[in-house]
Amino acid sequence: MNVHAAALADAHLPDEQTCAFARGAIEGLSQQPKHLSPKYFYDATGSELFEAITRLPEYYPTRTELSILRDRASDIAAFVPKGAALVEFGAGSTTKVRRLLQSCAVSAYVPVDISGEFLNAQAAGLRKDFPSLAVYPVAADFTGSFKLPEAIATMPKVGFFPGSTIGNFEPHEACRFLRSAARILGGGARMVIGVDLEKDERVLYNAYNDAAGVTSRFNLNVLVRINRELGGNFDLSAFTHRAIYNREQHRIEMHLIAKKAQTVRFLGTSFSFRPGESIHTESSYKYSIERFAALARGSGWQVCHSWTDEAKMFSVHALVAEG
Repeated sequence: MNVHAAALADAHLPDEQTCAFARGAIEGLSQQPKHLSPKYFYDATGSELFEAITRLPEYYPTRTELSILRDRASDIAAFVPKGAALVEFGAGSTTKVRRLLQSCAVSAYVPVDISGEFLNAQAAGLRKDFPSLAVYPVAADFTGSFKLPEAIATMPKVGFFPGSTIGNFEPHEACRFLRSAARILGGGARMVIGVDLEKDERVLYNAYNDAAGVTSRFNLNVLVRINRELGGNFDLSAFTHRAIYNREQHRIEMHLIAKKAQTVRFLGTSFSFRPGESIHTESSYKYSIERFAALARGSGWQVCHSWTDEAKMFSVHALVAEG
């Protein structure tokens, strides 16, 4: 047993989700460069902060994707089989899925998200507004393997993955996720997926460095989680949010930058920071239509349709699993 495993064994953490968070945080902060997975943003507070981000004037992806879902509602409805079960990977706010539920004749909705508290609250609202819809929330890490409810076993399955979350994966991770989604959904799987597009760098910069500082609070919230759930002693005032565009990699990078030399401790493990040292918390890859189609093909999916807004800021793709 290594020192990190021993620390976790002695910690008596309350549940497996917290244990997984602890393992990921210790592993990521032990490496050079330091990093934390963006999935750790999404506790209840993080989910609420992200919903606030989607309403910011600088943050174009949500309103643009919603406009595509509205304008292409009939096309998407024709793609989604009647009586299907709609499985949303990484479900957050129900704003986008409501667009599909209003236009598509689905029989069941399965939201999958790591934040169980937020997930159940959103599911309750959907049941009230769509009383004939069967809603089966699944609290799980959608990037891994999980079981779908038995109640939808005989229904056609359509995955829903909006918001350009696919861009948070490294390309090889995106490929792995798409292959995993096909296995989870099963034979004849279909998927509707949102993908952010390459565009002017100033637009991208502003979207992740909003004037109100909401994205900064969202980024720092991962340290709040470590303090609260893992007994950490991060001084939030000693770190600052930074988002930059990496032109060579076609991605926005979010970092937390140490303002001074310091040592942080949680679960019996210490982590030293140099002034200016970064914790890389998120990458957000931006694709061209062609590059995403190539990624999908390499992951066992065929692109049937690709829809964009008039300014070509964002895209929504309809995929069918090969074989």
